[in-house]
Amino acid sequence: MSVPLYQAKAEFFRMLGHPVRIRVLELLQDGPLPVRDLLAAIEVEPSGLSQQLAVLRRSGIVTSTRERATVVYELAGGDVADLMAAARRILTEMLSGRNELLAELREAQVAAR
Repeated sequence: MSVPLYQAKAEFFRMLGHPVRIRVLELLQDGPLPVRDLLAAIEVEPSGLSQQLAVLRRSGIVTSTRERATVVYELAGGDVADLMAAARRILTEMLSGRNELLAELREAQVAAR
């Protein structure tokens, strides 16, 4: 029995639903990085990062290669970087709308005095 597309999409977005995973994807947009660089950029225990990288790797969003004793991660494709950029644009729109509302509320508060 196949999974409906909407359910597959929901599972995909659920897989992305962790701050460490999002941060890893943001960092990898600029190119491959070794685990030590990811650890330096993300305030998380090595075991926690390893766990989140495993989730991303199993999903096929990132790939890893071993270069001697170093494991290097990279995005599996450009679509992930596009998704991260789209998320940033959507959040910018959402937050700018809130800032406009906040400004209106502050103006109304000043006018009421």
